[in-house]
Amino acid sequence: MDGYVLVLNASYEPLQRVSLQHAIKMLVREVAVVEEEAGGTFGPFPVPKVLRLVRYVVTRWMHRRSGLCTKTAIKARDKKCAYCGGRAETVDHVIPRSRGGTLTWDNAVAACQRCNHRKANRTPEEAGMALLLVPSRPTHQFVA
Repeated sequence: MDGYVLVLNASYEPLQRVSLQHAIKMLVREVAVVEEEAGGTFGPFPVPKVLRLVRYVVTRWMHRRSGLCTKTAIKARDKKCAYCGGRAETVDHVIPRSRGGTLTWDNAVAACQRCNHRKANRTPEEAGMALLLVPSRPTHQFVA
């Protein structure tokens, strides 16, 4: 036993692996049932090897293209203008495209029209504009 338990959706498709402690909490809350035992007991519960959720969980997020950097994904990641904190209306390239900048997670930020126009074809330092956030690859997928 490696201390991890496989969790299946109610439709028997695999979702994730969780710790034994988390699996026991799921059993206590009655959100899952034991499909396969590993042997032994943990208090009143059998030690699970595989759990199945009682209710189906929608897994739309599992089927999205991961890591795809688009303007919509940039705006969803940042949620606000990276320069003034206003409404994110467009995407700005930190290193301008005319200087070799590309649409990547590390080079694009959400911006309002005013800040994007003010920065123009310059770097934030040249325009005297500080970034409120550091652009980076997101750790979670965003629903756009």
